[in-house]
Amino acid sequence: MTSASDSIPDPDGGWSSDILSLHDAIIAPPEISSMRQPAGVLTADGAYCGHGALWRGRRPITLPFDVPQGPLPVLPGRWLWGGVLWAHFGHFLAESTARLWALDHLDGPVDGIVFIPKRPRLGDETKGFQRAFLDMMGCDLPIRVAAEPMRVEHLIVPGQGFGLGPISKGTNAFRDAIHNRFGAGTEPSGPDRLYVSRSALGLRKGGMLGEHVLEQKLAEQGYEIFHPQKHAMAEQIARYKAARQVIAADGSALHLFAMVARPDQHVAIVLRRSSNVADNLIAHLTHFSGSAPVVLNTLLREWVPKAKQRSSRLSFGELNLPRLGRRLVRDGFIQDRGPWDSLTEDERNTVFAEKGLTGKRAYVVAEGLSDKPKPARNAA
Repeated sequence: MTSASDSIPDPDGGWSSDILSLHDAIIAPPEISSMRQPAGVLTADGAYCGHGALWRGRRPITLPFDVPQGPLPVLPGRWLWGGVLWAHFGHFLAESTARLWALDHLDGPVDGIVFIPKRPRLGDETKGFQRAFLDMMGCDLPIRVAAEPMRVEHLIVPGQGFGLGPISKGTNAFRDAIHNRFGAGTEPSGPDRLYVSRSALGLRKGGMLGEHVLEQKLAEQGYEIFHPQKHAMAEQIARYKAARQVIAADGSALHLFAMVARPDQHVAIVLRRSSNVADNLIAHLTHFSGSAPVVLNTLLREWVPKAKQRSSRLSFGELNLPRLGRRLVRDGFIQDRGPWDSLTEDERNTVFAEKGLTGKRAYVVAEGLSDKPKPARNAA
């Protein structure tokens, strides 16, 4: 069995493919709200269990911690370690599902799946989409969120089979579990052409300037403008299964689409930010579907909050609409019906005004991210 202490999760195996069985294990949630947090699993004798850690990229974001003081409540029975439970939809899909591959490799029944919250303030709260995902996996096990340290009578700890970074490809066992289980009972339903939009999301989700024009142009060519957050997860999966051509703004919805994507689907990702965050989405989609998407890097410039001037999930990418239209024609997603017009200054200002991004909340052009966007790295 390989050590999980100093090695990153490996899609080709290693500790990512191990399953540990611990008796009288200790689990503890984080006490601080930070990206990297002391939290996770200890063995009965107080040793840190590296197999239970969550890694992002090339470093763990859950860290060793001391044995909690005083008597601890005991969770009786046999439980599957789920790791960190994210309330953010995309991070939940990419990081809270990473150990569910073990559902196909258990040597006996379990009483449920036990997680720790990412943010201490969330306590034992769960979200509807978290339950919906497990249901789509054909799993009716209860979810238990440990808001306080506790001992677990018998804890099954699978390695991290998926996540962000090199592990975005997923291990064979993780991909097999998703392909065999996720949405297996959901029939395709919907049009051949689908645009997965971000235009109806809230301010804290960022967006694209010019997306309303893109939606209009695509609707004219038979694309359904689909806002996934307005539909139940089963309906989202039905749409994704039915579509033959899919265009999507880069974002969390692509992680869900990748779970059921097929190599015969023609997929394009429209980048909305200059950072390389989309590399994880590209790797996920490529290795789960068996086919690389078309990546459309057609940013004219990137707008960021004046108080936080860096590319992030808050960014608004301004699309170079003429270039985007040409690319979609060239790559076979639409017919050539003439050039697309650029977004005018008045149109851009109208979008910002409608979203309340004026005055103290105004956005500015990110330094070094105007007119010459960096190409996304090939994460495949």
